[in-house]
Amino acid sequence: MAHKRVHIIVSGLVQGVFFRKNTEITAHKLGLFGKVQNLPDGNVEILAEGEHKNLQKLVEWCHKGPPRARVDKIETKWLEPQNDFTSFQKVH
Repeated sequence: MAHKRVHIIVSGLVQGVFFRKNTEITAHKLGLFGKVQNLPDGNVEILAEGEHKNLQKLVEWCHKGPPRARVDKIETKWLEPQNDFTSFQKVH
């Protein structure tokens, strides 16, 4: 099983629409570790680690997001895992 790390920036109407909470739920279902947080510029940042195939599923989910979100753009950067997370959580 190939572990990877992905850094994702999601742009659009992604704050105030439960994007972070739904990302957290999705990541837990996929067995991923990491964090999701709102950025001051209105984007959402996700840093996740786990099996590559499950990270791909998270990236695919991010293209749509939760029902009230409008995703305009996604930037992904694949990295080597750092194994510095013990869970997946949303940062306030």
